[in-house]
Amino acid sequence: MIGILGGTFDPIHFGHLRPALEVMAYLDLREVRFMPCHIPPHRRTPLASAAQRCAMVALAIADQPGFVLDARELGRSGPSYSVDTLRSVRAECGPRQPVCLLMGMDAFAGLRSWYRWEEVLSLAHIVVAHRPGHLASCELEDWVQPVYTEQPARLRERPAGCVLFHAVSQMDISASEIRGLLAQGDSPRYLLPDAVLGYIAAQGLYRGAQS
Repeated sequence: MIGILGGTFDPIHFGHLRPALEVMAYLDLREVRFMPCHIPPHRRTPLASAAQRCAMVALAIADQPGFVLDARELGRSGPSYSVDTLRSVRAECGPRQPVCLLMGMDAFAGLRSWYRWEEVLSLAHIVVAHRPGHLASCELEDWVQPVYTEQPARLRERPAGCVLFHAVSQMDISASEIRGLLAQGDSPRYLLPDAVLGYIAAQGLYRGAQS
């Protein structure tokens, strides 16, 4: 069973990494694929280039077994739609491999705005990481009910089609916060890996930029 975590990763930080590690352990995932997007459909254009964001992800996950960089979205033109990515992954791993799309509660709550969102569950399970004690209601509540499970084993029994929520360590960190600190000349140390921070300094990223 594999996990997929997409994002702009502009830059990647511990708010991405720690929840991914906890979900990987909880579901006993063989790997988690970090997929930097090319053009985010629901966010502003990243400030760092595709190559820079790819390099930061590679540095961030280098010493964690099971964390893998997957740059397939950067090779596609146009917006990075999850349904297209999942079709590509499904074609690669076959029809029987369980695939889990990892996301946070905010992304899940906005799922109806995604391109061809109704097709996502035909291609993967959805695993929603949320803060402990914070399983907020969202507009998909009625739709989720028939496919909801609390049992990780159910995700192994089929390749796609389930929604599972999992509480992870609360880490109130955002890439925009980190960019803002750097733009002001302040240090974001301990919000992201030192290797990533060193790369940002070497590349002169986010200096004077609007977060």
